[in-house]
Amino acid sequence: MIKSKQPESGTVIDFTELWQKSRLLITDEFVSPPVIVKVDDSIICTLGNFSASTGKAKSKKTFNVCAIVAAALSNSTVLNYSASLPEGKRKILYADTEQSAFHCLRILKRILKLADLPLDQQPESLEFLSLRKYSPKIRLAIIEEAICHTEGLGLVIIDGIRDLAYDINSPGESTDLITKLMQWTDERLVHIHTVLHLNKGDDNTRGHLGTELNNKAETVLQVTKDELDKDISSVSSMYIRDIDFNPFAFRINSIGLPEPVEDYHPKQAASQKGFDYHEVPEARHQEALENLFADAELISYSSLIDKLQKSYALVGYSFGVNKAKLLKVFLENKRMILKDDKSYRFNLDFHF
Repeated sequence: MIKSKQPESGTVIDFTELWQKSRLLITDEFVSPPVIVKVDDSIICTLGNFSASTGKAKSKKTFNVCAIVAAALSNSTVLNYSASLPEGKRKILYADTEQSAFHCLRILKRILKLADLPLDQQPESLEFLSLRKYSPKIRLAIIEEAICHTEGLGLVIIDGIRDLAYDINSPGESTDLITKLMQWTDERLVHIHTVLHLNKGDDNTRGHLGTELNNKAETVLQVTKDELDKDISSVSSMYIRDIDFNPFAFRINSIGLPEPVEDYHPKQAASQKGFDYHEVPEARHQEALENLFADAELISYSSLIDKLQKSYALVGYSFGVNKAKLLKVFLENKRMILKDDKSYRFNLDFHF
């Protein structure tokens, strides 16, 4: 029997017991996880999993999340979200890490209006936490305490998951945080929906935390402000395990609530910005960058684009100058290359 004492908590872990509990047999039977949120026939959220809304600053991500919460609160359809939380899992926890208490109250009122509920009475099934004033470690502990001690909890919103980490580019911290989400959803049979920003220079989620979120989430929704009409935001799936849904759009009406935009057709240009995360596999990035920096530790920007084109062509990917510039932004955002004064160097410890 192998046991280990964890230095952080002093807890003794029996790895033999964990090994036995982790065994999966062909004779095991499991019930499909309950679906709690859909868009048309597409499954967005199930109990025991987590998802995310992402978008650039001011794209109206929180308005989109308010619609999801209002649908879950009323077990009805709001915007294009149809919610059906089962009996015994009807409670909702909303944790906001960014806004002041004043602005959090506006969000809460918006949710109640969308759910057609009175504004002078707190719903028993909804708890709202304003966590802006706390450190990332304390925010995480408060959310964990609420999740573990709220009976009947079905849906958890973490609006600002970036604020639960000190460094979103830390592979270790990002993995630990995503592991927490998987632990909470598995042990408490809840769904957690998070909110994370996209990079300014492209359409990739921010940092190593964003990469881990994309890899593990059930669904990642992308909220995009329309280029030709700034009052309109569209919602599409960046990643989804289920069948995809047709993008839809909303605008903010005269009373400050999101309402559907009928017959919306997304602008293709918006979805084609930036360098696609899936366009080149990690191994090919590694090979190309090793070739690029084989003869010099530092490369100036003036020669970087040309050298990127040549090194990626050697591994089977030919890019024009504009695409190579987008690639450079992608590599920098992912911290695969690091800027050192006016030159760039290869980050051997990058996390794809």
